[in-house]
Amino acid sequence: MTIRLRGHHLLCLLTYKGNGYTPDFSLNFNRIIRRLSRGEDAVIVEGADDVCQPMLCQPDFHCADDHSREIDSQALADIGHLLNKDLSPGQRIVFDADNVKRLRGAFLSGEIRTACQSCSWLAYCNEIAENDFRQTRLKPHTFEHDKQVIAVSQQL
Repeated sequence: MTIRLRGHHLLCLLTYKGNGYTPDFSLNFNRIIRRLSRGEDAVIVEGADDVCQPMLCQPDFHCADDHSREIDSQALADIGHLLNKDLSPGQRIVFDADNVKRLRGAFLSGEIRTACQSCSWLAYCNEIAENDFRQTRLKPHTFEHDKQVIAVSQQL
């Protein structure tokens, strides 16, 4: 199964500590982060994604507005440049240790933060990045565990 993510949520998940717009939003984002941490890949989508789902029925739903589409484009351009990869809708990304390290380093330096400048969470995310991303929920997937499981099953 694949997680659907819009552009700017690729940035949000780097600093996510469990806080969100509503309790349902946070529960949903927690599930998504656990899946990504287990190695599930994400596919880039345009518009509302799996993170947005609990907000779709809210009266102040902002996931479909022009500003959200603009920051998605900015985030995809910045991250794509960093990873030397086309990150347009339909492209996939895995949050392995190398990608997360590169993304968090570039996030801390501001290299991939063009989309963040008008965000109401900016100061919060700045503080998290400056504190070495402590207590964030995304744990980069390492494929070493997968290799160990395969080796054990081959021995049986």
